[in-house]
Amino acid sequence: SSFDVAVVGAGIVGLAAARELIQRHPSLAFAVLEKEQEPAHHQTGHNSGVIHSGIYYTPGSLKAKLCVQGAALCYKYCDQKGIPYKRCGKLIVAVEHDEIPRLKALYERGLQNNVPGLKLIGAKEIQEKEPFCRGLMALDSPYTGIVDFKQVAQSYARDFQEAGGTILTDFEVTTMEMAKESSAESEDGLKYPVIVRSKK
Repeated sequence: SSFDVAVVGAGIVGLAAARELIQRHPSLAFAVLEKEQEPAHHQTGHNSGVIHSGIYYTPGSLKAKLCVQGAALCYKYCDQKGIPYKRCGKLIVAVEHDEIPRLKALYERGLQNNVPGLKLIGAKEIQEKEPFCRGLMALDSPYTGIVDFKQVAQSYARDFQEAGGTILTDFEVTTMEMAKESSAESEDGLKYPVIVRSKK
């Protein structure tokens, strides 16, 4: 088969990339190639499932910006698709006095990153939120959540296929080689001189 664009790997990153590309370039033929029998078989289906709020990254960095925006987009996408998630929040707890300045610095960093809902709480509030937790002070991050990212990836796969994309499972890429440029061009005027081979 011949495609204009082939994405290797049907984990959440590959599927998200393929979904975005086909939405931007609907005239091209897209394929996602996956060596396993199903998408999201490896890391995507075996991680902690945390939707991070963006507290830890350096203010102004791309990581900080993308984490905060990505969390909001993840919640929005899950709402649109009916994917269950839990915005359970997270407590980052100082159990020693010398940890309090670091906790306050983390709080300031989160504010600079525009993480919503952050607040510092004392020992009584900690126990009200989590009876089995003991601490002097905690950073309460209510925007942190959990989701089954395998379900998110599978939804990306459906979006991709509904837009006309092809997912080839049990298709392990073994080699890639450059081919001579063809005079044939895609509708957007680009050439893609790459041959992908598999065990099949």
